[in-house]
Amino acid sequence: MGSYAVFAQFYDALTANVGYKERAEYFLSLLERLGHTPGLTLDLACGTGSLTLELFRRGVDIYGIDASVEMLSEARMKCAQAGADILFLCQKMQEMDLYGTVDTVICSLDSLNHLSGREEVQQAFGRVSFFMNPGGYFLFDLNTLYKHEKVLGNNTFVYDIGQVYCVWQNRCIPGSGRVDIQLDFFQREGKLYRRSREHFSESAYPLEEVFAMLGKAGFGNIQVYDELTFQPPREDSQRLVFAAQKLK
Repeated sequence: MGSYAVFAQFYDALTANVGYKERAEYFLSLLERLGHTPGLTLDLACGTGSLTLELFRRGVDIYGIDASVEMLSEARMKCAQAGADILFLCQKMQEMDLYGTVDTVICSLDSLNHLSGREEVQQAFGRVSFFMNPGGYFLFDLNTLYKHEKVLGNNTFVYDIGQVYCVWQNRCIPGSGRVDIQLDFFQREGKLYRRSREHFSESAYPLEEVFAMLGKAGFGNIQVYDELTFQPPREDSQRLVFAAQKLK
């Protein structure tokens, strides 16, 4: 899992189409559907804090953690400018050590896919469970094997967003569910461009493996939906949303 030191500078511009307001409303609707009041909520792998801020604006008692100092710097500046007093902690999700327990954990935008394999995912699930009150809910999403193999694959994507020109190159490792990603950023400086680069990998897992890892960590009553819907997964779903309850 990379530090995203370079990526942090351009993350918000490159994810401008994500729809954080809609995602915040979706997660709150999902919690209502589950009959669960958010209570004290953790935004796990919060990145630049966009979702954290949207949930805060909707009255959620929330704080965030992320492993990237650079991402958290962007989050703190964003929330300070919005007049939102939100706590952010710099911790890896698979090693997180909270001050107390929480009622809800949300982890969005395939953050768990960025962990370097099943062992780290299992560790992250275990840490979430350890710091969650019985009956609490863990909401998270994951990229699917279909997306990694058929959409990301060995493809290259180019983004020209004004402030930066980004070339996104993927290398899919056959049969592994893993995609190695290289981002090259070209930022204008006068008549020239400054080039910087970021590397990271994402791994996807079969549904049965995700269920098994959640069960081992003490979660049950697991529900899975196609992204931003309450419909079941499809064969061509690119991202799935999971809701898992901490068993008593």
